[in-house]
Amino acid sequence: MAKLLVLYKAPADIAAFDRYYFDKHVPIAKKLPGLQHYEVSRGTVSTLADPAPYHLIAMLTFGSLAAIRAALALPEG
Repeated sequence: MAKLLVLYKAPADIAAFDRYYFDKHVPIAKKLPGLQHYEVSRGTVSTLADPAPYHLIAMLTFGSLAAIRAALALPEG
């Protein structure tokens, strides 16, 4: 198993970002070949930095690092 973590910085317009991300981006990402699981953090992302620089984290699970590389090589990736 291999995981790809995508950290998204806090956007200027959170509502617009969330609408686009969940309505457009997530459905495309869920079609990536080899994707076994897709999870998005909920709630505040905490770090040692104050304020935390991230709005959300996406965690994509694949069977291997090779599967991640193959998926990211596609236009959808």
